[in-house]
Amino acid sequence: MTSNAGTPGNDALLDYAQSLVGKKFADHETSAKHPVLYAFDDGAQTGSPYLDLYAKGKREGWDPARDVPWSTPVDPESPILPEEMCGLYGSEIWERLTPRERTRARHWNGAWTLAQFLHGERGALLATAQLVSCAPRTDQKLYAATQVQDEARHVEAYERYVREKMEKTFPPSPHLVALLDGILLDSRWDMKFLGMQILVEGLALAAFGWIRRFSQEPLIREIITRIHRDEARHVAFGVAALTERYKDLSDSERREREDFVADACHLMRDRFLGDEVWEEMGLPVAQCRQAVLRSESMKVFRQMLFSRIVPDLKRVGLISDRLRPRLAALEILQFEDLPADDDL
Repeated sequence: MTSNAGTPGNDALLDYAQSLVGKKFADHETSAKHPVLYAFDDGAQTGSPYLDLYAKGKREGWDPARDVPWSTPVDPESPILPEEMCGLYGSEIWERLTPRERTRARHWNGAWTLAQFLHGERGALLATAQLVSCAPRTDQKLYAATQVQDEARHVEAYERYVREKMEKTFPPSPHLVALLDGILLDSRWDMKFLGMQILVEGLALAAFGWIRRFSQEPLIREIITRIHRDEARHVAFGVAALTERYKDLSDSERREREDFVADACHLMRDRFLGDEVWEEMGLPVAQCRQAVLRSESMKVFRQMLFSRIVPDLKRVGLISDRLRPRLAALEILQFEDLPADDDL
């Protein structure tokens, strides 16, 4: 078990992520504290968007054990995504691999990608449980409770798919662990909403839509279609709550949240480099990382991951002249004027 009681604050998020590189995560322990807010309002505000989402969450619940066709056969070595989505594809390293090694690279890269989504859902389960405690309104707490159940379903579905169908799993990337720690350890409710509902869930929404569009594997498409509907509600919850909250930020509060967003986006971009796959294959990790960074298909994929995050940051009022160049440096600012996702 890795103990992490001394995690630094968000201002050191990138340094903290770097300190985790090379560590092996079997379990991960941290010390999280946040206020528990009792809300004694009646919870039935007229026209509350949170109660509408709460009603949808109750109606659209699904059971992975009952509703997913697990008898569907899956060849774990058949790529979940087109071959071009394997980060090494087309590189000098790829050209040196034998056909068998290329098959393994595709298989393990797909397994690694789904394992990272699984670990992200595990973190979301913990963070959403905190939202029930710290959300300032009863209607928000009611919806957050349905999201806890959503996240439990997602963990169940991904864990079973990775274990039974992919037959290979990987630990979380240090970039993901650092980001989740930053969210779980922050005591302010709006930072948890920003980190989880806008950033982590927004990335998942874009990634799942991409896989649903391009994957030819019917079972993962079925699972992701169901999860995608849940994630759309989660992001809508965050946008509604933070649009209200961020109308009244002081200059120092706004700067702190902008810095967190910039660092978190950097971590999420680096989250999909796949170092753990190349290391286990016995390949030169530093060279593989450079190959993935140069890959045009992976560049498009990494940019696409922010296609929901960036416009939602703008909707909640966080894209300022100060943050704008930092997002432009990550080559993701072009998404800021995309319309809202309507898959609710």
